[in-house]
Amino acid sequence: MPIILLGIVAVIVIYVITTYNFFASSKARVAAAIQEIGNQLKRQADLIPNLEAAAKGYLKHEKDIFKMLTEARKEVDSAVKSGNVEKMARAGSTVANLVPQLQIAIEDNPEIKGAEVVRPLMDELRDTADKVMYSRRLLIDLTADYNVKRVSVPSSLIANMFGFTELKGLDLEESESATKVTRDEMKTPKVNLD
Repeated sequence: MPIILLGIVAVIVIYVITTYNFFASSKARVAAAIQEIGNQLKRQADLIPNLEAAAKGYLKHEKDIFKMLTEARKEVDSAVKSGNVEKMARAGSTVANLVPQLQIAIEDNPEIKGAEVVRPLMDELRDTADKVMYSRRLLIDLTADYNVKRVSVPSSLIANMFGFTELKGLDLEESESATKVTRDEMKTPKVNLD
């Protein structure tokens, strides 16, 4: 009989220890998940606008080249249609002045690669959004597991005994702390490549 009693006490002690460890480690995992959401949102807030600015700058450069080419083509067409020698000479000068600029741009960039600049921007946007969504899903799952076990019998007895309270999940207070996420960081960035 004492061996059976000792066995029951051992099982209860092991259950209390493992349940306590579950609550303690769950709180740590929830805090880490919140920090990861903060990290990804800060990455979104910092990285995406920099990529946007880089893409805008490159596309502006390409847009200027296309604009110069279009204007030169229009000027040549107009001059040819008019038959005016003076207009044709000006159009020729415009094209002559444009050629060195185009040559420099083409030497720097043998292909016009605007799509290749925008594609990484879109990939970064998608990658960051996926990471934020995954981090939020992980936080929801971890918080739900913790809170369900906290209110389930008999683990609720251990949770109450050691003071484990309900976890709320994501904190939306304004804070610079990596474990808190600000409302501005929750907003999806707007990309404008005009």
